[in-house]
Amino acid sequence: MNKVTWLEVKFKFKGMINTIFPVIVSDDKDIILIDCGYPKFLSLIEDSARKNGVDLDRLTKIIVTHHDFDHIGALAEFKRKYPKIKILSSIKDEKYISGKAKSLRLQQAESIYDQLPEQYKEEAKNFHNMLESIETVHVDMLLKDKHTFDWCGGIEIIETPGHMPGHISIYLKESKTLVSGDALVVENGRLAIANPEYTLDMKKAKESIKKLLNYDIDTIICYHGGVYTKDIKESLIKI
Repeated sequence: MNKVTWLEVKFKFKGMINTIFPVIVSDDKDIILIDCGYPKFLSLIEDSARKNGVDLDRLTKIIVTHHDFDHIGALAEFKRKYPKIKILSSIKDEKYISGKAKSLRLQQAESIYDQLPEQYKEEAKNFHNMLESIETVHVDMLLKDKHTFDWCGGIEIIETPGHMPGHISIYLKESKTLVSGDALVVENGRLAIANPEYTLDMKKAKESIKKLLNYDIDTIICYHGGVYTKDIKESLIKI
C-alpha cells in the first residue's frame, strides 16, 4: 500500500516553538524521506516517524529538495545510522551537498557581512560558522526535471528554481500531492513564496510557481507551514 506521511517536527529556536514538515512516502518496497532537518535532528525525525507508524529501520532513500542547512543538516547522521540508504538530489545541488563547492547560502551570507551594522556581525559570524560545519555527503543519484519513478505510486521531479538554482519539488502522482520544499510556504493560512529575503532569484521563483499550474494538485505540503488544500490553483495564480 502506498502512503504519504507528513511529520510535524517541533523544536525550540530562540525561545520560540518552530515546526518543520518533512515528508515520508512509502510502499511495500521503499520508505523515502524528503528533506531531513537541521543538524542533530535525526532523533527528532525518528520519533515523529515512529509516532506516525513509520519504522525508519526500513528507510531506503532520502530526497533533498535543496541544500539549505535546515533541509540537509542531519543528512550525514542519517547516512551513518542507515548506511544502505541512497541520497538523491538535483544535478545542480550535488556539488554543494558533496562539498565540491561552497554553499550558496554561505556565499550569500558572506556577501552581505561587510554591510551589516556592527551589533549584528557576531551573530552573522556564528551563522557562517554553522553553515561551514554542515557535514558533506556523497550523492548517489542525480535528479532533473521530469524524471519519473514508479516508487510509492509514482513520483515526478519538478525543477522549481528561485529559492535556490537547484531547488526541486516532488509530485506524488497517486495522491496528487506536491511536496514543495521551500518553493512555497503556508503563512497565516495562505500560500506564498517562502522567505523572499532568502530567495536568490525571485523572477525564477515566480516562474516556478507558474509551472506548477500544469499539475493536478489536491494537496501541497510545505516544509515551513505544513499542509495546504484550499483553492490551490487560484492560490498559485495569485502568487
